[in-house]
Amino acid sequence: MERKFRCKKSRRLGQDLSLIAIRDLATKCRLDTKPGMHGGRKGRSTEYGEQLQMKQIMRFTYGVGEKQFVNYYKKASRQHGSTGENLLKILESRLDNVVYRMGFGSTRAESRQLVSHCAILVNGRRLNIPSYLVKPGDVISIREKSKNQLRIKGALSLAQARPAFSWLDININELSGIFKNLPDRSELSPNINEKLVVELYSK
Repeated sequence: MERKFRCKKSRRLGQDLSLIAIRDLATKCRLDTKPGMHGGRKGRSTEYGEQLQMKQIMRFTYGVGEKQFVNYYKKASRQHGSTGENLLKILESRLDNVVYRMGFGSTRAESRQLVSHCAILVNGRRLNIPSYLVKPGDVISIREKSKNQLRIKGALSLAQARPAFSWLDININELSGIFKNLPDRSELSPNINEKLVVELYSK
């Protein structure tokens, strides 16, 4: 049921939000049709509608609630540089996202669960806060007692199909990795237009 709900979110927004493992995406979740009997109705697209949809895409992709997303936006707006890019970098540095990017979880939801269940160490210490913002130089690893979990092994196998990320240094044998630095915007998804979200909140 949970997988069906995640698929529906992705189909509604017409994008792979990384809510479903790669192995299920092609066979169990068609993104080329919207939810509904006839693939959903096509309404007129408005500027506000596009901005709102992009905010939802970002929220659902990173698994962030409305209030938390607004707080991240405010934090990003106080930093130097582009607010939109700062927002993306904050979202990318969440611990659950870093665990996912390193391939320890097949989805961000599964990675969030690994963190909540104390399977993840940050600099050798257990940390069960998915929203913890990882800093450059932090070492993320799998707790010794959790290394034999089948879901982690399965996730690592699936991760081989994903591209490597230059801001991460991953040691598959040790089940650990270093968050070297914040990613450049050019290294992140071109399907996300963070400028639309900035326009939405700037009104």
